[in-house]
Amino acid sequence: MPNTKGARKALRSSKRKAVFNLRRKVEMKKRVKSFRELIRAEKFKEAKEEEPLVYKAIDKAQKRGIIKKNTASRKKSRLSSLLNKSQAKK
Repeated sequence: MPNTKGARKALRSSKRKAVFNLRRKVEMKKRVKSFRELIRAEKFKEAKEEEPLVYKAIDKAQKRGIIKKNTASRKKSRLSSLLNKSQAKK
């Protein structure tokens, strides 16, 4: 339990921010999952259209500090290489 007035305010603030952070994280994971499912189903045209939205979700999560910069870069790189390799196979 917070002891000071400032600590109480910080607790309220962190709870509010946690809601936004969770929302961004869930959105990012949902987009990545749907992108991978499109590739698995060999719907490459739809996956190509979904790619900018996935990148946007990852970039927003990185901008807000939910994931680190290198993590965001790694995720985007792996997703694009997955799409390219899958298209090359077919």
